[in-house]
Amino acid sequence: MTLDLPYGVARPPGGEARCAVRLGDRAIDLSALDLPVPPGTFDAPSLNPFLALGAQAWDDVHGRVAELADPGLPGWSLDEVELLLPVAVGDYVDFYSSRFHAENVSRLFRPDAEPLLPNWRRVPVGYHGRAGTVAVSGTPVRRPAGRLGPDAVGPEPMLDYELELAFVTGSDAIFGFALMNDWSARAIQSFEYQPLGPFLGKSFATSLAAWITPAAALAPYRVEGEPQDPVPAPHLQASEPRVLDLELEAVRGGEVICTSNSRHLYWSPEQQLAHATSNGATIRPGDLFGSGTVSGPEPQMRACLLETQGPFLSDGEELVLRGRTPDGAIELGEVRGVVLAAE
Repeated sequence: MTLDLPYGVARPPGGEARCAVRLGDRAIDLSALDLPVPPGTFDAPSLNPFLALGAQAWDDVHGRVAELADPGLPGWSLDEVELLLPVAVGDYVDFYSSRFHAENVSRLFRPDAEPLLPNWRRVPVGYHGRAGTVAVSGTPVRRPAGRLGPDAVGPEPMLDYELELAFVTGSDAIFGFALMNDWSARAIQSFEYQPLGPFLGKSFATSLAAWITPAAALAPYRVEGEPQDPVPAPHLQASEPRVLDLELEAVRGGEVICTSNSRHLYWSPEQQLAHATSNGATIRPGDLFGSGTVSGPEPQMRACLLETQGPFLSDGEELVLRGRTPDGAIELGEVRGVVLAAE
């Protein structure tokens, strides 16, 4: 049992949804504990009120829960509760922060061009997604239908996953991290993405883990990451280890099809957040930021089916994402989803 104490939202049988932490195989009811937060903070059906309290409150609560930690605390077995989306997502941004993923995709679509456009090494490239279609792990994913080409409309034939590491914010800082699957309709995406970027090929579904691991718990697993050349703009420069060393995998039909690591991301979470707000844009508690596909330098680290050139997902298949620290001390909440046929 570890004391990373990931946060989520659980609905017990016959009860109302409330905030919880995972301790072993139990969901501990935070609303039933004597914690240093305003009354009602953890009675909410999302973590947003807690996230709004800021970093000092997060540390105080985490420390107090760690002191109290015992499987006998008020709560429920994980197999008897319904796990809900842990945050009410206000805004959702997805980045493109793996150099290996960006280069692999570029070689597919622009084989005779430089693999990276000039902007890629200078800013964390990203786009705004659709918060309303972010769903908790375990929610089935409906195959979308749409425009597949100039003369073709129909169900998406190239349904894909993307293995990502996301972070969730408070009002002014990163609260924690969670696995995320950025489901992708590659045929729809390929036809629509020029000149304005992703739209319907991405906005139909995003799956988020039910548990958010606090950033503080993962601090010992920060590593330097790859050198950044050219030197980033002043607001993107970092003087300490930047990226997280987390072992990630994707499982299809019980078979591991990808093993990667978040240390291969070129842009760190803090750089992503700094860039997203550098024009004066604000963040709110519960905002969600995805890393982009976490691919690495080896073939087995290609973290989507586009990079491996299929085979793409069929109806009825389940895709599962998992992650852990290299020493196995912390397991991230998994992300799973079954593909349903198009309507």
